[in-house]
Amino acid sequence: MASANAKKTDNAMELYQWEGTNRNGVKIKGETQALNANWLRATLRKQGINPNKVAKKPKPLFAPKIKPSDIAHFARQMTTMMRSGVPMVQSLQMVANGGDNTAMQSLINELAESIEGGSSFGVALEQHPKYFDRLFISLVKAGEQAGTLETMLDKVATYKEKSEALKAKIKKAVMYPVIVVVAAAVVSAIMLIWVIPQFKEVFSSFGADLPAFTLMVIALSEWLQANWWMPLVGIAVIGFAFTTAKARSEKFNHFIDRVSLKLPIFGNILNLSSIARFCRTFSTMFSAGVPAVEALDSVAGSTGNAVYYDATMNIKESASQGIQINVAMQTTQLFPNMVVQMTRIGEESGRLEEMLGRSADYYEEQVDELVDTLAKQIEPLIMAVLGVVVGGLVVAMYLPIFKLGAVV
Repeated sequence: MASANAKKTDNAMELYQWEGTNRNGVKIKGETQALNANWLRATLRKQGINPNKVAKKPKPLFAPKIKPSDIAHFARQMTTMMRSGVPMVQSLQMVANGGDNTAMQSLINELAESIEGGSSFGVALEQHPKYFDRLFISLVKAGEQAGTLETMLDKVATYKEKSEALKAKIKKAVMYPVIVVVAAAVVSAIMLIWVIPQFKEVFSSFGADLPAFTLMVIALSEWLQANWWMPLVGIAVIGFAFTTAKARSEKFNHFIDRVSLKLPIFGNILNLSSIARFCRTFSTMFSAGVPAVEALDSVAGSTGNAVYYDATMNIKESASQGIQINVAMQTTQLFPNMVVQMTRIGEESGRLEEMLGRSADYYEEQVDELVDTLAKQIEPLIMAVLGVVVGGLVVAMYLPIFKLGAVV
């Protein structure tokens, strides 16, 4: 065991920075993956480069993270490499050397080392469950067993790309109003803490009673100046409590997911996105030859909502008892009639993969259209809110001036 670990350590590739001169005496520099400094020096000399300086590239203070989009890009690159006839290990090394994310490079190099050690691609992926989900691993293993790895990798890449595109649409729908609300809060805070006190000094010289609205805004300004930290602490406490409860309490997660599906406008987007994920994942798994009942485990986890997760697990239980999937879907009362009917047609015609894929395409388009419509509809509403909040503060400050003008 010790020798195996030592071998693995010795074979680990690391990124080195180097400087040197070529045969013409021209100074050049670069970055190269290498086993160690001596190995890199020897390699550079074979290339006609006299290395003057070779050192490991220092790791950044904030290490880059591996995002789902990186995994999707990796699947697409591997599909291209494998279809071009490049061997597995060489494909992995080329993909790793061509990337900028050092964390992703390390992950891919570990996969290459595992395969060089005798593991299959699917087994190598299983060693990194944080980055490769059950669907990814299942499809790769199915492809290896059937001799259609390139086809399965293409299905994985397509699935991941569509999933990430759908997530991006949901984030777009949520982030736009959040950013505007935060901006309104920041502008209001600036006015209350720094601008309104200037007006207060002017009002103190009037020697007249101020309007009630103005007095209320001044009182709010004075309180915020003295207790500016309290809203920040309150937001931090609420955020921490929410995150902790969501991480530890299954009941809280179910409550949040149920409420989110009933929200005006946003609820419809979340419902449709969960249905699209259900159809897309089920279609991809079924096309890989994974039995329907077994596939539903991965489908449940991909829906992104506890309500749909429970519904999918109920469908799995019903299907395992011999009930048709479309009948089980209908009993959940979550899936539109179109999806149920498409599933029924797919089951009866033996084209379930195709019917689910068409349903996924349709609902992904629906989500896209809803997000675009939401952006257009919510913009006037947000502008109205901003006008009321910021405009209200401005009016409160000018009311005494208007009153004074009327008296004069």
